[in-house]
Amino acid sequence: MSERPLGAEEITSLLHEVAGEMAEGAGRTIVMVGGALLALRGLREATRDVDTTTTVDTDLRHAVARVASRHDLAPQWLNDHARPFLPVTFDETACEVLIDRPGLTVLGAPLDQVFLMKLFASRAADVDDLEVLWEHCSYETPEAAAEAFHLGYPHLEVDEYLADHIRRLI
Repeated sequence: MSERPLGAEEITSLLHEVAGEMAEGAGRTIVMVGGALLALRGLREATRDVDTTTTVDTDLRHAVARVASRHDLAPQWLNDHARPFLPVTFDETACEVLIDRPGLTVLGAPLDQVFLMKLFASRAADVDDLEVLWEHCSYETPEAAAEAFHLGYPHLEVDEYLADHIRRLI
């Protein structure tokens, strides 16, 4: 099974297939974040998976696996691995509807929230994405982004140097 890069068109096509795999009346709503969302927004060329903040239950996991087997993809090409990075300030009503099919509705998280999630994760690919995301966020200053981060992750100790760190990243 491949973990090949997926571009925006293929991601959209695969998600439509997953929607078609869902049983009648068993529609799900997922919130897409991460590299897949950036690819759909034209901010990144491709990604290896589709991250969602929504729990991927058994029915959805089986639908994803069936699509994966048809396209030689990893069984968890669509996953909920981004859940731990979700800020407490996340507001699903602020998401944009990207796909609305009877079997699956896909929402795109606001880019401000994706910025916070990537800042929290801070893996190498996340750091690269932060620079690209900054131009599309509504934060006027690194200080405003740092304040939003501290509100979104209140369980973390306040980092007085976070704004400076963001300034260096962007």
